[in-house]
Amino acid sequence: MTERSSHQRVPDKWDRAIQADIRALKNIDFELAYLALLTHEGLKPLSRWEKPLGEPGQAVLTRMGLHVERVHRKLRSGKAFDETIFGRSAAHLEIYAQHFRNRAVDKSAETVRVEGYLFGYPPCCIAQYIRQAYAPHEFPVDQQRILFHWSCRGCVITPTLIPHYERIHRFVCDLGTATP
Repeated sequence: MTERSSHQRVPDKWDRAIQADIRALKNIDFELAYLALLTHEGLKPLSRWEKPLGEPGQAVLTRMGLHVERVHRKLRSGKAFDETIFGRSAAHLEIYAQHFRNRAVDKSAETVRVEGYLFGYPPCCIAQYIRQAYAPHEFPVDQQRILFHWSCRGCVITPTLIPHYERIHRFVCDLGTATP
């Protein structure tokens, strides 16, 4: 008798509804569509969109089963802006909002740790980024460019993520955009 794994493989094809949602998001921006599918598939617990996202885009994310929230932030200059966060777990959005709402953007070790955890970055990469941002590593440029974290030298987690990120990236690249 064979034991069945409770883990499901990231699919190579998605149903028509998800494809339509990804097309709609791709019409807004490729990176938004890519982030949404990574988050939908659980590779990223939470994602952040730092550009304006109107109600139609938020509705698509919600239709994909993602929780969506706007978080008011500030630049160090005092200029205010809204960012959109989305994820499968409402708790992740709540943690992010409680920690960052109405706070100035910064790159402190605390911020990097909290964001890294919520965005699903490998702990070793978070620690290395705090010690030395953008330190050299052995990952090829074409792999690093599809990640949303900076890989650390010798990371054992990133190589397991790369095939899933590549599959999703390729799918979003190959999927046409919605017709207006």
